[in-house]
Amino acid sequence: MNLLWRALLRNRGRVASGSLLIGLHQGCQALVPILIGVIVDGAVATQDLGMLVLWVGTLAALFLVLTVAYRIGARQLMRAIADEAHRLRLEVAAKVLDPRTEVRTGDVLTISATDADTTSYLLDYLPRLFGALVATAISAVGLCLISVPLGLVVLLGTPVVLVALQRAAPRITRRVAARQEVAGRAASLATDLVTGLRPLRGIGAQDAAAHRYREVSRESLGATLRAATTVGWFQAASDTVSTLLACGIAILAGWFALSGRISAGELVTVIGLAAFLGEPFATLSAAPGWFASSRASAERIEAVLDLRPAEPPAGTNPIPPIVGECVGVVVEPDASALVALFDDGSPDVLVAPHLPELFSGTIRENLIEPGRDDLPAVLRASAADDVVAAHPDGLDHAIADRGAALSGGQRQRLALARALLARPRLLVLHEPTTAVDAVTEHAIARGIRDLRHGPGSTLGTVLVTTSPALLAVTDRVIVVREGAVVATGTHASLAATDDSYRSAVLR
Repeated sequence: MNLLWRALLRNRGRVASGSLLIGLHQGCQALVPILIGVIVDGAVATQDLGMLVLWVGTLAALFLVLTVAYRIGARQLMRAIADEAHRLRLEVAAKVLDPRTEVRTGDVLTISATDADTTSYLLDYLPRLFGALVATAISAVGLCLISVPLGLVVLLGTPVVLVALQRAAPRITRRVAARQEVAGRAASLATDLVTGLRPLRGIGAQDAAAHRYREVSRESLGATLRAATTVGWFQAASDTVSTLLACGIAILAGWFALSGRISAGELVTVIGLAAFLGEPFATLSAAPGWFASSRASAERIEAVLDLRPAEPPAGTNPIPPIVGECVGVVVEPDASALVALFDDGSPDVLVAPHLPELFSGTIRENLIEPGRDDLPAVLRASAADDVVAAHPDGLDHAIADRGAALSGGQRQRLALARALLARPRLLVLHEPTTAVDAVTEHAIARGIRDLRHGPGSTLGTVLVTTSPALLAVTDRVIVVREGAVVATGTHASLAATDDSYRSAVLR
């Protein structure tokens, strides 16, 4: 609920003005049947042409006011909705872009799209609810002036209907939240399957993956149907109740007219108000369901925004400061914790992860640094020039989100080129060549060495790897076992004297 309150507070100006204008629009609409009744009794029944012209002019002015009020009010509210949804998407994006925050891709898609929109719709629901209350109040007053029993039907019946329908709101919230949760899982699995389609085919696991997706898809379908059924029954009940209430008013008015208790003009007013009240009654009865949906989506967004980035591993970095060197690091059993220690947000340090991320766009846009004079040299050093040359459009070749149409080796080479182009003081590369062939790996190893460690270079490079080709071009190798440095030396010396090193690297 905090997110909903915040959305209201930071859009309070537009919501307040929009609510007043929508209330004015609804109030004028409620006055239309009242004014028509006055015209029937005061001008038509008396055949007073002057009064007829006067009241028709008043009716035209009323239509002008309600039209202008709606156009301006709706414009204010639509801008508020669009801005709030945009802000929510930015907040979700800022949270999930932190590499230390773990959120499923499918959840990001549904939360930043469907949930952000549904939450922002609250800024439209409240003005519509306010307008419905204004219309109902004016209609009730008008009916009371004609007949107290008719007015009491509206004044007493409406709250009873709203309280009864409000009991369904928690159920709707749960069903909508469950639907969005399962939809997020299905979207995450679909994204993972598309990204890993090549490896899945390589190991013959595509049928098992498809079976898993069918299971999740069926679960998502079931959750969607349950939510739609709940909302459908609620909508049917609210429409039925609002229609019965309006029909009851019309029938009661007909009886009063037949018994002579109301005039012809008053009967016209009552019938017109009964027909008009169907709209505000429907809004009032549907409002609990609307707010339940907004609340469910807001809770999902809050769950993401409340995530706290994972704390970096405890302890100090066992690797001493590196200036002007190319250092290899062999970590046993897992290098992830060590690599995380380098990722401290320093502008002089760039950590290139083992699993590279590419975005939809061109190769040039993924490299980030267009127009650099050293781009050809960087492409050669990373062996990414072969990736560029393989496509007729070259650097302007379009690639899909996460580089789904590229092989794993092509993605790694482009990501390496992007890291080399950044030219950080210290570059940490975690297994940058696991998806390339041996010949290309040797070329990349020599390319990194030549590009970053020519004569007089002060740049530092850390290669966290077990690749002999990469370790062979380093100045020294540090072996880290269980968080402690256990050996230091050149690749050649360690390979000749250290059995554990040899078994980890020379496989």
